[in-house]
Amino acid sequence: MSPPRRPSSLDETPQPDPRGQAEMLSEILRAIRLERRLRTSDVARAMGMPLRSYEHFEAGRGRLDLQRLQTFADATDSDPFAIVAALILKRPEFALRVADSKLMVVMMLSLDDFNEDLGEDIRLIEVRVLVGAFRRVFQDLTDHVRKRDLTAERWLDERSRRMGLPSHFTKGRSRRA
Repeated sequence: MSPPRRPSSLDETPQPDPRGQAEMLSEILRAIRLERRLRTSDVARAMGMPLRSYEHFEAGRGRLDLQRLQTFADATDSDPFAIVAALILKRPEFALRVADSKLMVVMMLSLDDFNEDLGEDIRLIEVRVLVGAFRRVFQDLTDHVRKRDLTAERWLDERSRRMGLPSHFTKGRSRRA
């Protein structure tokens, strides 16, 4: 008789909460659809799905299907990698925040190029080097957004008020609150 099997570290890894993940996926899909001002029937048609099947998908029911997420992203002009990342990060708002910039698509395409360029040598990069490199990149992006030239936005706001235009006239522009 063999001794009882000792659990491996894989056995001890917490399993994802499928119920929480389904609810989060539903929140993400619905938020993107609403941000795009689309009806469920619009997205269902664009995805080539019956309305009831789409409603089931948007409710987060069923298995996570990457091809269906890609089809949804195509139908809503959003970022499929950001949807997956938002689920992993447990930050549903992330998918909506980067839907227009396609941040995760750009990152994945760049990562693919990097993998092609380095090949097996990619293994030689130490974790601390990666941490430093990514922190610098993200700090540069943060600085870019925070220091951008607001002159045009201020000019438009001032001139619009002077002409008595309603406040909603200048809405819809990208701006920091």
